[in-house]
Amino acid sequence: MKQIMKLSGWVLAACCSGALMAQNVVVSTPHNSLVLKAKEGETPKVLYYGGRIAESDVQNLSATVVAHNAFPVYGMNCPSESALAVTHADGNYSLDMMLTGTSTREENNATVTVLEMKDRVYPFYLNLCYRAYQDADVIEAWTEIRHTEKKPVVLRQFASAYLPIRRGNVWISHLSGSWGNEGCLTQEALTPGLQVIKNRDGVRNSHSDHAEVMFSLEGQPSETNGEVIAAALCYSGNYKLRVETHDDDYHHFFAGINEEHSPYTLKKDEIFVTPELALTYSSEGLSGGSRNLHRWARLHKLANGTTLRKILLNSWEGVYFDINQEGMDQMMKDIASMGGELFVMDDGWFGQKYPRKTDNSSLGDWIVDTEKLPEGINGLLRSARNHGVKFGIWIEPEMANTVSELYEKHPDWILKAPERDPVLGRGGTQVVLDLANPAVQDFVFNLVDTLMNRYPEIDYIKWDANMSVMNHGSQYLPATEQGHLFIAYHRGLEQVWKRVRAKYPRLTIQACASGGGRANYGVLPYFDEFWVSDNTDALQRVYMQWGTSYFFPAIAMASHISAAPNHQTGRTIPLKYRIDVAMSGRLGMEIQPKHMTDEEKEFCRKAIADYKRIRPIVQQGDIYRLLSPYDRQGAASLMYVTERKDEAVFFWWKTEHFVNQHLPRVRMSGLDPQRLYTVRELNRVEKYPLAVEGRTFTGRYLMEQGLEIPYSHRMESHKQMGYSSRVLLLEAAK
Repeated sequence: MKQIMKLSGWVLAACCSGALMAQNVVVSTPHNSLVLKAKEGETPKVLYYGGRIAESDVQNLSATVVAHNAFPVYGMNCPSESALAVTHADGNYSLDMMLTGTSTREENNATVTVLEMKDRVYPFYLNLCYRAYQDADVIEAWTEIRHTEKKPVVLRQFASAYLPIRRGNVWISHLSGSWGNEGCLTQEALTPGLQVIKNRDGVRNSHSDHAEVMFSLEGQPSETNGEVIAAALCYSGNYKLRVETHDDDYHHFFAGINEEHSPYTLKKDEIFVTPELALTYSSEGLSGGSRNLHRWARLHKLANGTTLRKILLNSWEGVYFDINQEGMDQMMKDIASMGGELFVMDDGWFGQKYPRKTDNSSLGDWIVDTEKLPEGINGLLRSARNHGVKFGIWIEPEMANTVSELYEKHPDWILKAPERDPVLGRGGTQVVLDLANPAVQDFVFNLVDTLMNRYPEIDYIKWDANMSVMNHGSQYLPATEQGHLFIAYHRGLEQVWKRVRAKYPRLTIQACASGGGRANYGVLPYFDEFWVSDNTDALQRVYMQWGTSYFFPAIAMASHISAAPNHQTGRTIPLKYRIDVAMSGRLGMEIQPKHMTDEEKEFCRKAIADYKRIRPIVQQGDIYRLLSPYDRQGAASLMYVTERKDEAVFFWWKTEHFVNQHLPRVRMSGLDPQRLYTVRELNRVEKYPLAVEGRTFTGRYLMEQGLEIPYSHRMESHKQMGYSSRVLLLEAAK
């Protein structure tokens, strides 16, 4: 006897054995497959994750591979790490889960598969959920937890997903850093023991570490070759990634919300839903894993991910808090003259009783400072119209200062422990608003809603967050739920973001959080981009943007041309190099144009015109990282290629500067080997063109041999620069 069940585009045979039905559940994208052994009355097992598998091979997996519990729970045969741990009302710490059924549904060009489980004794239920995209090679995994026990159950651990990874010479690539030094790449072999990557900031979660990793399964990581599994936790709050290498033949990977200081009391019939863990497999090395994630992000996980981003000027490094109508008008005129499309007024525009002149007052008082801006926002919008650019504005809505009218009216709205004075942040006065409180959620939403209702021409909002949760205590949550603080904060914040996006779906919003503190896929469904770092130094940005590109597409990475000497490092870098780095992401400017020479403005004007030409390639193309700055070979290089492979942009930056040094020739990638490509240099500073200018090469030659890149620019002696960089446009012959 046979039953037929259609799951994830596959027709699967379910063979009966006695009264119980045994079947393999296959969750597949176009090129990935996850295979689970699912027999009712037993614990589901993971059999396989990797490249898309043939149906004939699925039938033989049970006999040829080691099966692991699809979601290890604590309490029964549990000497190693677990994904879920609870305490029942009677004090029992154990779970023993069995499969009760499976279901599938179609959803937004994806197939959702659910494995339904129940404890053998307690009325405690767990759904393992998988969303397989049919237009991107990503599977999202998450869990839904509920119970019907008479009294609450305490969740002590609640991962989103678990994946066993076969041992061998497996390496992990992950990001770390700090303010001004985000996105630093670390690559290391997995060794016995427990490796933990986690965050406990409470507000921002990608400064010190990132909730994304890549596993290279065949030895030291390669950008172009080898099997890779990439994973990204889609959560804006505290997370924990664990890799346990025990005494068996597998590494055991767990990812989810960080349960530290966050025990969750689950009420009867309440459903606890964990954030998704995105998984992708590629046989084309690290860059292949990145391309899979980038495509998924643009199509499904990034607000307006298929809409090209505008070229902007942000006022921050130009004037800091010194905001005034005349100065803003001048900056708008300057960016318009260089071909820019958007001007963003940063911090310093608000506050009446407490004018915002430094970082120690006024947050929460979102009223225009009419001493600085007598004509208010309307005067700025008029200037923007006159100059033919769009207008954007900075806010930090989750925070307040104790020196503010908001705090005077609502001291009960901040995070603070009972019987304690608040620990204060930035400027010695900053506090975090309690987003668990619906009244605070309404306040934050109404800030955006009021701005947009009064000034519907606002095109862009820079949303900042400059403080950690330094006070564990909610004045809204009851005493029995203080452990919910971190989770409740981000649930409340997400509700605000959902309301904003529902009403203003086309408003461009940047996630800034002390720079790159919110580069994660929990935030990005509601944001169009993120600020990579407050550090705009072009040389250091090569490293930071390289690491960030492992998991995030160029369209989401705000990259700005800044001043020289740089305001963070004091380093003086030529304008061409600064432009060439910024053009590899979403191009913008973070500079005071009135301090630029006419020659510099003209160079920027030409570069912006060229960026508009290559913008679709950079922002929507496939990335191929070619020469890593972390390899310390004196240069770095990457390129973007269109899906049709008819155009590409090649970036090359010298990262070390020595006399008579020897740099490797960089082979290109991602091109059609049979097509002919004509080479044209952008942002040229030499009087004479490169030897390859206007010449045509086959894609095969460019990928097998590459091009010789001069180590320096041939300049007049008084213009000679210590840095060199190149941007090449490749166009396929028609």
